[in-house]
Amino acid sequence: MRLRPGVTMTQADDAAVLLDERNGRYRQLNATAVLVLRSLLAGDSPAEAARELTRAHPGAAPTAEADVEALLALLRAADLIDETRHP
Repeated sequence: MRLRPGVTMTQADDAAVLLDERNGRYRQLNATAVLVLRSLLAGDSPAEAARELTRAHPGAAPTAEADVEALLALLRAADLIDETRHP
């Protein structure tokens, strides 16, 4: 997975902003979402990202997988990510 061309991520403190330069819209991400997105952008599967979230925040364990899927759904709906396999 990667960010679509024209989508940039700028980190500030423990949060980040995704800017979609195609339409000028931006999404603000909290620290948890940044941790998950970085894991996914590094090539981790959603299940691996959920485990990473649980390692960083043990209290998130009961909902970690659902939280990762919710973030992915938001990113997909906003057309911010490219999930096709690239050579």
